[in-house]
Amino acid sequence: MAASPLAGTGVSAGTVHANLTAPGLIAHAMRRGEGRLSADGAFIGVTGQHTGRSVQDKFVADDPEATAEIWWGKVNQKLAPAKFEAFTARVRGYLGEQPELFTEDLYAGADPKYRIKVRLVTTNAWHALFARNMFIRPPVEELEGFTPDYVILHAPEMEADPKVDGGREGSTTLIALSFAKKIIAIAGTSYAGEIKKSIFTVMNWLLPPQGVLPMHCSANVGQAGDTALFFGLSGTGKTTLSSDPERKLIGDDEHGWSPEGVFNFEGGCYAKVIKLSQEAEPQIWNASHRFGTVLENVVADERGHLDLDDNSLTENTRSCYPIEFIPNTQPRGMGGVPKNVVMLTADAFGVLPPISRLTPAQAMYHFLSGYTARVAGTEKGLGKEPQATFSTCFGAPFLPRHPEVYGRMLAELIETHGAQVWLVNTGWSGGAYGTGSRMSIKHTRALLRAALDGSLAKGEFETEPFFGLAIPKAVEGVPAEVLNPRESWADKDAYDRTARDLQGRFEKNFETFAGAVDESVKAAAIKAAA
Repeated sequence: MAASPLAGTGVSAGTVHANLTAPGLIAHAMRRGEGRLSADGAFIGVTGQHTGRSVQDKFVADDPEATAEIWWGKVNQKLAPAKFEAFTARVRGYLGEQPELFTEDLYAGADPKYRIKVRLVTTNAWHALFARNMFIRPPVEELEGFTPDYVILHAPEMEADPKVDGGREGSTTLIALSFAKKIIAIAGTSYAGEIKKSIFTVMNWLLPPQGVLPMHCSANVGQAGDTALFFGLSGTGKTTLSSDPERKLIGDDEHGWSPEGVFNFEGGCYAKVIKLSQEAEPQIWNASHRFGTVLENVVADERGHLDLDDNSLTENTRSCYPIEFIPNTQPRGMGGVPKNVVMLTADAFGVLPPISRLTPAQAMYHFLSGYTARVAGTEKGLGKEPQATFSTCFGAPFLPRHPEVYGRMLAELIETHGAQVWLVNTGWSGGAYGTGSRMSIKHTRALLRAALDGSLAKGEFETEPFFGLAIPKAVEGVPAEVLNPRESWADKDAYDRTARDLQGRFEKNFETFAGAVDESVKAAAIKAAA
């Protein structure tokens, strides 16, 4: 006898649609009026007021067995265990009262040695399809007797009550996670990214004790079998730059680096598609125009034709599709030990070079700094202009452990395997945001290809004076004045003032880690701030 699709969730309900495939889920979503189809058959969902992650509404249960190892603060806010129990009981009760539910049994982690089993229970068919696209879909024969390691209780239409549930005052949204109970409960937000990122947080918790570095990065592999990693926050180009027709995609957002190599956590992609160009990003464009894809807050006309330039709902428009919708993907979602590590930043000040080579100490410094510009829409409450920010390890919102844990692991892996590290600015050139222009994607791709094929490292470099970064003197297909950011500015004095200002921001941010890194990294930090 097959196990109940709600086994292990604590939910008791009548009609449950379990492990439906895309056609079935889309049929239910259309029947229920959850959204509409594009002219190409992609499902379009609208998430209302929550068009990005609700970072202030994420809480972690203060379980006695985990509390000492959790990085408590703004990222991981404490929720009393009793409050967590009461909240999850309310969510279970709410789910049990619904006329129908949808469940999906999925994997997180392409490497069987490190993967976990996840069971999602949700009120909406389209959210089930999102999860099915996003995570790894087990073969049918592995669904028999599926026992989840972690359960996601997803009630987007339910309003949390901070007085009862212990969430943020005045908010009806609550995302609560317990590592001891192995449960995630989500209420008050329809933004599908909360489902994805909750499991990323879990993987960031589980893997370090197993000797695996969890990473907020994309990854691909070249024809010679050389693996490359691309760290970066949303909007810096992880998905775009890793989806390279000349290289096979391992994954676009979340990976683990184990002693054996790199493996994807997911089975799908979650790409930003605002102003998506068919010419510049054909793989993502094509995947976004087909049946089975979930489009989030994307605008279409009455005939279903997409307007990817329309940001009337949000700048954070998204496309979620199975990774096999990208034509050249790496089988099994696994690759070898990385040869190149790329740290992406969208520098709104226009100061950092389009590409620079980092020493191991500089790599540690920039990894812990995690500098970029947050792009409007990726988090609820951001304005229309990018905002300079530092997000340690290029993924602070998803780190349950102290950043130094991940930083030390990366430094050890780079040293052990001799990986080359590059800092790439996909932000502004010729001036700060509002004056300069966004870096040409053609130039960025040319620089990356030269870095990944090994030719860039063989060329001549010069050291820029503000951060001590090694800048190539010449790269085929890229104008010389673009390589040195100061030369791209008409007003050199303005560049110098802006660069010194950014230095100060780096210095102030790195004070947090001054006592947690070795002398070589401190020296890199001092040089950058000099």
